[in-house]
Amino acid sequence: MNSKVYLIDVTNRDGVQTSRILLPKLAKTMLNIYLDEMGIYQSEIGFPTLKHEINYINANLGLAKMGVMKRIHLEGWCRAVSEDVKLSFQNCPELRHLNISMSTSDIMLSGKFMGKKTWKDILKTVVEAVKLAKELGAETVGLNAEDASRTDLDRLIEFALAGKEAGADRFRYCDTLGADDPITIYERIKALAYATKFPVEMHCHNDLGMAEAVSVAGAQGAIEAGVDAYINTTINGYGERAGNCDLVSTILALKFSHVLKDKVPLDEHVDLTKSWKIAKYASYAFNLPIPITQPGVGANAFAHESGIHADGALKDRRNYELYDPEDVGRGEPDLLETGRIITTGAYGGIKGFRHVYSKLGIEFHNDNEARNVLELVQYANLHTQKPLTDDELKLIAHCPDMVRGILTANP
Repeated sequence: MNSKVYLIDVTNRDGVQTSRILLPKLAKTMLNIYLDEMGIYQSEIGFPTLKHEINYINANLGLAKMGVMKRIHLEGWCRAVSEDVKLSFQNCPELRHLNISMSTSDIMLSGKFMGKKTWKDILKTVVEAVKLAKELGAETVGLNAEDASRTDLDRLIEFALAGKEAGADRFRYCDTLGADDPITIYERIKALAYATKFPVEMHCHNDLGMAEAVSVAGAQGAIEAGVDAYINTTINGYGERAGNCDLVSTILALKFSHVLKDKVPLDEHVDLTKSWKIAKYASYAFNLPIPITQPGVGANAFAHESGIHADGALKDRRNYELYDPEDVGRGEPDLLETGRIITTGAYGGIKGFRHVYSKLGIEFHNDNEARNVLELVQYANLHTQKPLTDDELKLIAHCPDMVRGILTANP
């Protein structure tokens, strides 16, 4: 069995749709860089049809071309209609990966389209969209079935086969309302994969608290049917309503579950030790705390107080821990210094600025060169509305032109 599970993180598309929160474009960029360092296969970076995303997406594609991001696929998302596909490539000509989405359940066909579209209309529309995406330069196209978990299985098979024949590269099964359970989704995905011989991508929400369980169960069904599986995740489980499938929890399940670690092989590029760094940064950037009980990265993930547990853990951590803090990268230094510090930001001066960069190992030839970067740092600080991290400061110094694009909007 050579099939594997690949991770597609959707924090920068689905995670940022979380009500009442915002994520600056610079922070979205840093997440893409960290996801690449972590060995994640693909990042759904945003909406190429949305005007305020265009400069950020093009700059990130430029950073990838420069080698700042080395392996990760940067993928856009749009509706599975020709107009959106065309606009995506018009706005972002270097885009090479695209996921396109269409509702498939009866309740959405009647509730969203108000009876204006038949099932035949849906199939015709998505086939045209897939073909157009390939014609315009897409190397990979993922075809999303929104509300797949409430769609008849025969229809899903027909939908997936239509997309496959048109040139799509995989099928995204969206448990849009988080209504599936692990046993049902395992059976449905296995049957779908057998019928289509098409890679299946799991996109599961957490409305019933089962997003990770449902995702890995679906992936197991795909693997057993002989096709690759893709799991959509978000960092710290951020996402609409109750959130999405959590990145770190999913990796932990695939690496340490007694059965899954052998039956459902994970992409060998994934580096679990980067978990703490990316979770901590996402929490800082979103301004959302990590729950203390969050697997791997929560404050209590390795805490023991009960007498029996503390005694057992002190004798041998394997008594009460599946994995070590080091496995998830715990112990990384804080994002921001403490104690006496000199910072640089929106109102910083040249001397303090050069001192900060000198501590990062970055020197400027003269004050004029430094002032050009300082101006960007000032704008970036206003953009993020919080102190810049060391990695953000380094990116600004090393890639000023790309950062300038990220910070620029064309209303």
